Amino acid sequence: MAGTDERARDEAVLVQFDDVNLAFGDTPALVNLSFQMHAGETRVLLGAAGSGKTMLLKCVVGLVRADSGHIHLFGEDVTALKESELYGLRSRVGILFQEGGLFDSQTVAENVSYPLENQASRLRSGTGPVEPEELERRVRDSLRFVELEHTLEKFPSELSGGMRRRVGIARAVVAEPALVLYDSPTAGLDPITANTIISLIIKERDLRDTATIMVTHRFQDGHMVANFRYNPSSGQIELDPRSQQTTTFMVMKEGQLAFEGSEEELRASEDPYVQKFARPGSS
Repeated sequence: MAGTDERARDEAVLVQFDDVNLAFGDTPALVNLSFQMHAGETRVLLGAAGSGKTMLLKCVVGLVRADSGHIHLFGEDVTALKESELYGLRSRVGILFQEGGLFDSQTVAENVSYPLENQASRLRSGTGPVEPEELERRVRDSLRFVELEHTLEKFPSELSGGMRRRVGIARAVVAEPALVLYDSPTAGLDPITANTIISLIIKERDLRDTATIMVTHRFQDGHMVANFRYNPSSGQIELDPRSQQTTTFMVMKEGQLAFEGSEEELRASEDPYVQKFARPGSS
């Protein structure tokens, strides 16, 4: 029975870094980085600008190749795969890029439909691309999820910064991925809009038990995902400490993992660098 439990746990490991190193010339980006996360788990990445947080996200899906070490995604070693072999894995991951990363020349509907139209997993399985009727339904459902169904025919330039970020979330989750990567989802937003974005991230996580890696400069973002859950009965985000059990904080420093643990452990850390990210208003 113990062996069965161990195998099940191994299969649930979605992301694993083993002694990963990455440098650009003489500048290290990731240094001896090792960690693993499981299905349904949330990782909050904190750290100064240039500490390696975004590089970590890019390495997860093979957008940047590590110089050494191994990175496993859904059990596949992405460091050993060709670019063409990564398409199927990437189709199972949603990504919200900094500032939303929308295509300016496409409408909101076209932006959100992009992952479905290019979903390599469907092509690989032989089922073909998403049918037009199904595509339209899922795009509408995804935009309804972020309360922007009325923006289907608009262009990103016609939306506010917060609305563009919400469209970015709709695009990231439209294919119902098992893992979503958020790169600074609240950067540049006012506190009220930032809390709206984090509430949507919590809603996605809890409705679909989605694994989440979130890069942020705001301790408040991490505090929310660690202490609040989405209640489908009320349709609201509510205080619920159960989220602490599946939320891990990571603090990056010059490409190295300076801290890994719970919010309580983060607050209790006596490391001067870690302490900078362990209180409200930290950045």
